[in-house]
Amino acid sequence: MPPQVLKAGSRPPWVGLAAAVWVQIAAGNTYNFPLYSSALKSVMGYNQQQVTFLGVANDIGENIGILPGIACNKFPPWAVMSVGAVACFLGYGVLWLAVSQTVQGLPYWLLWIALCVATNSSAWYGTAVLVTNMRNFPLSRGTVAGLLKGYIGISAAVYTAIYSMVLDESASKLLLFLTLGLPVICLVMMYFIRHCTPASGEDSSVHVHFLFTQAASITLAVYILVVTILYDLVSFGKILAYIIIVIMIVLMASPLAIPVKMTFFPTDFKKFGPRGASSDKLAEGDSDSTPADPLLLTPSSSEANLGNFHESEYTSDVEYLLAVGEGAVKKKRRPRRGEEFKFHEAFIKADFWLLWFVYFLGVGSGVTVLNNLAQIGIALGVSDTTILLSLFSFCNFLGRLGGGAVSEHFVRSNMIPRTIWMTLAQTIMVVAFLLYASGLNGTLYAATALLGVCYGVQFSIMIPTASELFGLKHFGIIFNFMGLGNPIGALLFSGLMAGKLYDAEAAKQGSSTCVGTDCFKVTFLILAGMCGLGTLLSIILSVRIRPVYQMLYAGGSFRIAQTSGH
Repeated sequence: MPPQVLKAGSRPPWVGLAAAVWVQIAAGNTYNFPLYSSALKSVMGYNQQQVTFLGVANDIGENIGILPGIACNKFPPWAVMSVGAVACFLGYGVLWLAVSQTVQGLPYWLLWIALCVATNSSAWYGTAVLVTNMRNFPLSRGTVAGLLKGYIGISAAVYTAIYSMVLDESASKLLLFLTLGLPVICLVMMYFIRHCTPASGEDSSVHVHFLFTQAASITLAVYILVVTILYDLVSFGKILAYIIIVIMIVLMASPLAIPVKMTFFPTDFKKFGPRGASSDKLAEGDSDSTPADPLLLTPSSSEANLGNFHESEYTSDVEYLLAVGEGAVKKKRRPRRGEEFKFHEAFIKADFWLLWFVYFLGVGSGVTVLNNLAQIGIALGVSDTTILLSLFSFCNFLGRLGGGAVSEHFVRSNMIPRTIWMTLAQTIMVVAFLLYASGLNGTLYAATALLGVCYGVQFSIMIPTASELFGLKHFGIIFNFMGLGNPIGALLFSGLMAGKLYDAEAAKQGSSTCVGTDCFKVTFLILAGMCGLGTLLSIILSVRIRPVYQMLYAGGSFRIAQTSGH
């Protein structure tokens, strides 16, 4: 199915971005496990080890995105999202049957598989909207990645507000909402998320539109954080609670103001001066094209018929052979960094594995703290650990949003590789882990805030970096493979290391609960060393890929490389 051809700068890409906000919040369904795990434990009579293993299923389902990545190149976004909707309905439906005791005696293995299927919907939702919007806005990759990943970070607070204020803190009602509500939301939104022909140039309104969307996301995050704290301190009536939720929904829908504004107040692009032609104009062989513009091709008779051949995902082998025969393209060669890579071509590149290990060390160490944050707080004398979780989540959102925006600014203005911000973030993470290990009074909240920000940065930097080095054509499977660093890190650092060290220290104290700085001290020191290694690898990677960024952003904006070998 060929991509829809739309006029560059038209409303549909912005409509798709506004719809993607809702889908990304739906994709954050995996953050709900702590809200219903205790009910699952009590109803089914599970022990803590069994519940912990269900948490592993939650992480596995969320991060196994290879199939969605492949599907994004073969099927339209609505089809990919439909699979996610079905997985969400079936998986959470089984969990609801168990917790509501509608069906009794469901075996443990069935619930484990159901949780994997349910949370795997997150991979299908997230991959569909992220890949589509990255392709629709290829000149603003860091900003788009930061925005969409930021909204996933907000989703935890959104679900907590709905759970507390509307669903009466009922795990059964929450699972029913996840079973029916999320698929309906995504089935409605998938109509608006579609491939569009992106503009190859920019006007000033694009920057303003992204600033508005970023401001809307920050406003939503601050609003939910404030009302959540107030809800814990003050008793809200049911009517007031519903009003709060309605305001939250309005803030979630605020990015839709951009296409509405474009409808009633269309921009006259002429006043901004000449712009690069859109890729659909390239396909027509626009006679106004000039060789000086790096995005434009001088059309020959063959190239005029082939159009933007190099970036087409739908050109047949016959067309390719004819093009070779006519001399329009050369025989295929291996792509260079900054061009379009197939997965197996990227897989054998040193930069691919350097980026993977940098990301693995950053998110693997961060998720270890996240998974054990409640125990860390108790060990260091904090009675209400929900404050720590809220602080980490909010700072995680700021890191995701800020990492994308800041890296986008500096890559355009100074051609600084995005990975330099991973270097800075992991350096700060070393400091945060040392603060945790010290156990000094007053450092716990500061360390948690620092770690939350730096953990979020890893996501918003890895995604656009992978797209810039290896292209967008097979981006879905490439970035999902990179994402495997998260569950592998959780398994190695959290499950196999932190858990064993904690239990060993608790055994010395003669209890199942460990108290004191020694509970996680060795873990924190090891994690600090891992981030130190990540810092070193990210420096090496940044030096290696700096020429790529000098080529891609030499004109102050992303330059779409022409892959002459394809």
